[in-house]
Amino acid sequence: MKFEDIKKFFFKKPKNALEGSEENTSERIPEAGEPAVIPDKLAEKCENCGQIILSDEMAENFGVCPKCGHYKKMPPRARIAMCAENFAELFAEEEGGNVLQFPGYDEKLAALREKTGEKEGVICGTGEIGGVSCALFAMDYRFVMGSMGHAVGEKITKTFEYATEKKLPVVGFVLSGGARMQEGIVSLMQMAKTSAAVAKHGEAGLLYIAVLTDPTTGGVSASFAFEADVIMAEKGALIGFAGPRVIEQTIRQKLPEGFQRAEFVQKKGFADIIVERKEMKEKLAALLKMHCAEVSA
Repeated sequence: MKFEDIKKFFFKKPKNALEGSEENTSERIPEAGEPAVIPDKLAEKCENCGQIILSDEMAENFGVCPKCGHYKKMPPRARIAMCAENFAELFAEEEGGNVLQFPGYDEKLAALREKTGEKEGVICGTGEIGGVSCALFAMDYRFVMGSMGHAVGEKITKTFEYATEKKLPVVGFVLSGGARMQEGIVSLMQMAKTSAAVAKHGEAGLLYIAVLTDPTTGGVSASFAFEADVIMAEKGALIGFAGPRVIEQTIRQKLPEGFQRAEFVQKKGFADIIVERKEMKEKLAALLKMHCAEVSA
């Protein structure tokens, strides 16, 4: 997958300063009195090493810093474009609401929808990876850190139900801060609902691969994130239930170096494999083809 295919999901196109319409103006000379149009991002600072990286170079490397190897968080559509072809979105109409009348929640949701262009914190659909048809979902760090409210739980549940009906494997790119506090008990109920859908999918003899990314925590890690047949993890991802700071404050002990990072989690047997982002599509395709061969046999 070339970086041009995912770049549009990382960076916005420049806009015409006068008309407000989207167009490629990088080679156009502004007329007299017209403000110059500058692309949103030419370069960015790595949040880990502090080096300035060209945005094209970062996108070409799938969001991994070429200087220090730090993994930048990816928008969900970029993740899907990186690994899958012929993606068709499902359940796009699902969106959450302020079921508990939590103060300020309506305004927060409206602002996030305006900022991200997404209705909720997960994108679901079908596509092909390595020529194998599958159902996919990818969680969105930009939307309340991918926290699981009613709509997120509903979309993931429907994805597994659809995959069970159509006899499709599921690939999930998991990222979450846990349950969405603004939805209280309604959010916590999504743990049981998604887990039941995953169980029925498994009972049908179908494959579920979870790709745990940074961070995978809270109620999501306590439900469908760790219920997969194969658990992949991205390098350095924070994976656990409560965060390390909360644990240290609770037990009043210093935690070991790298605690709850992907490498630590794999060493303790909670993840099967750590995969480089550039190899993600290849590894997923190999697992899906292996599973399809076993099913057909």
